[in-house]
Amino acid sequence: MTEDFKGTPQEQGSQWYDGEAGPLVRPYAMTGGRTKPGPTGVAFDLIALVTLDPGAPHLDDDPALGPEHQALVDLCRTETQSVAELAAGADLPVGVVRVLLGDLLELGRVTVSRPVPPAQLPDERILREVIDGLRAL
Repeated sequence: MTEDFKGTPQEQGSQWYDGEAGPLVRPYAMTGGRTKPGPTGVAFDLIALVTLDPGAPHLDDDPALGPEHQALVDLCRTETQSVAELAAGADLPVGVVRVLLGDLLELGRVTVSRPVPPAQLPDERILREVIDGLRAL
């Protein structure tokens, strides 16, 4: 046993408990061992925006979804958030959040707006010319 461990003697023998952090749940346990979001294989960009679908049923109706799913839904309830913000707000690894969001997306509980790829954005030179033209007016 280590001297700096702050749990009880029963807790000290357990690898799943840390006196300062509390009970530990491994990320793969939250996702059922999955590392990819859903059978569709959707890739969630860190800046993809996640919005709660207002017409979606409540999570209480689906016993297959866990408290981590509920935490993500609660974070989206107030405002649209990016995948990175959801990971920080739920205090979960981004990989776990991506898998959980895949579950919620498949169930129709959230919608995801993906960022525009850089190749589809207008050329910076054209934007500068438009700004210069507007200033000239």
